[in-house]
Amino acid sequence: MGRHRTDELDGGYRANEPSPRRRARNGRGRVLVPLAGAVALAVLLGVAAFVIFNRDHDCSGGKLALRVVATPDIQPALNKIAGNYNKAMHSIDTKCVEVTVTKEAAARTANALAAGKIGADFWVADSSLLMESLRATPAGAKLPEVDGSIAASPVVLAAAKSAASKLSGALQPSWVAMISAANVANVDGPGKKVRVLALDPQKNSAGLAALLAAAGTAKEAGQDKALVGALKELSGQLASDSTALLASLTVKSGSKVPVGVTSEQAIYAHNTKKPEAPVVALYPKEGTLSLDYPVTILARDPQVLKAATDFKQDLSTESAKKILREAGFRSADGKAGAALSEDKGFTAENPVALDPPDSATVTRMVQTWSRLNLGTRLLTLLDVSGTMALPVPGTGMTRMQAINKIATEGLGLFPAGSEMGLWTFSTHLDGKGKDWKELVSVGPLSESIDGLLRKESLARTFAQITAKSTGDTGLNDTVKAAYGQLTKTYQEDKVNTLLILTDGAGNDDPDGGVKNAEILQYLKKTYNPKRPISILLIAFGPDAKKGKQQMESLAKATGGEAYIAENILQVRDFFLQGMERRLCTPNCDG
Repeated sequence: MGRHRTDELDGGYRANEPSPRRRARNGRGRVLVPLAGAVALAVLLGVAAFVIFNRDHDCSGGKLALRVVATPDIQPALNKIAGNYNKAMHSIDTKCVEVTVTKEAAARTANALAAGKIGADFWVADSSLLMESLRATPAGAKLPEVDGSIAASPVVLAAAKSAASKLSGALQPSWVAMISAANVANVDGPGKKVRVLALDPQKNSAGLAALLAAAGTAKEAGQDKALVGALKELSGQLASDSTALLASLTVKSGSKVPVGVTSEQAIYAHNTKKPEAPVVALYPKEGTLSLDYPVTILARDPQVLKAATDFKQDLSTESAKKILREAGFRSADGKAGAALSEDKGFTAENPVALDPPDSATVTRMVQTWSRLNLGTRLLTLLDVSGTMALPVPGTGMTRMQAINKIATEGLGLFPAGSEMGLWTFSTHLDGKGKDWKELVSVGPLSESIDGLLRKESLARTFAQITAKSTGDTGLNDTVKAAYGQLTKTYQEDKVNTLLILTDGAGNDDPDGGVKNAEILQYLKKTYNPKRPISILLIAFGPDAKKGKQQMESLAKATGGEAYIAENILQVRDFFLQGMERRLCTPNCDG
């Protein structure tokens, strides 16, 4: 019989013929068999892992660009997140996504988008409030809806750390206190020690949030008139951006302590760049609004749309949130990181959130700001009849002195680009039959008249005016002449107003002149709602109430308003009410 192989049992030799060497080799073989199996398994697992990895990170189709545009404050953090995202090789349909993040102001991006010129697939603005404001514009109707928020930064008051202790007796952190300090008509208020700086709400989201927060709290506190006075003052104290505003807080200028309004993250960024001149955050006690960094996906290509959705999901990961917190932002839920610690001038606890205003409120406040800063063309008619020489009880001043002082203060409500002029009136003031006299012609306050700026000329003229002891009022003739002149010289880009300051009871002209019915008929016929010139009439003194009906008729005929002051010092408030009324002209009464 032939020999049978038994390799599978004993290496090819019979069991009854042992060999030490071969048994040794046989032992090594038993070790190699499982080792070879392990290697094979590892190779198989490696192949499986490679297949799985490449199934999710398959870049065989090349790269897929995702263009992100973001506001300058959050762009550096997003750029860092994008770098990590790119390294992780996220792929869409065999193409690896490559995210680039460029910076651009939200308003500029919105304008480009509305014009159809946007070159991005993914947009991170800094505020939903700004988005609501932009939607109210004709071009804003084209803006797509936002798709959630990725971070937050409360809008707060700010002061230099070195000066913050000086504010304890002058300004408690609150919106109402800020309004009081900025109110140009509150000459004896905290504005004597504090100078408030602001950001333009039409160009800066933190400025818009501050405006809305201040306006909302002012309304609740019954401080509407103070708000108007504050807005007029702040419109002349605007910083170009948060960087400029915060830098100015640390520069000594005069005796007033500068206080600004900006985002919490902007303060962190300032302190990081300029540790030698730190700024601290002051949290308004009423609460505040926050920048919320909304995401808008602009992509239309199906692959890019998938990439945008995937990147948005990555922004919600804990690693992405950590990067944002390290840059001074809060997570969308308000959680702060170590960057916003108390020792760095912040409060880690999320401040109380005010209810966000609806879109109608946002639109109205933006329009309010715009109208407040429209050019002004104002002709003032000042009564110099005999009764203006009478004393004002408790003031040590005559009516003329008091009203001149208040009128001079009122000049502070108007920016340098305003156009103003001054007439006085009383019977036969400038020759027989002429009841008015032009003292300063209507023109820009910044224009020179005989070597003086018109604003200075007005102030000096007010200070020198005296009452005509034998004069009566002569109001109607003066109104007709002044209204006619303003109508002929009307300017489209300005709010055109005729301001009348009188202590009388309406028209008083023993020698005749224009009658009450005639002046009303003239005004109703001349007034043009498409070219509105409103009469703002302020009457004061014990006789003023007697002429209330007639004076109200004069003002209402032009869409204006008449105010009767029981106390001459009330005129300050009426200046602000008149300024407030210009916000709605020519539709204030419906």
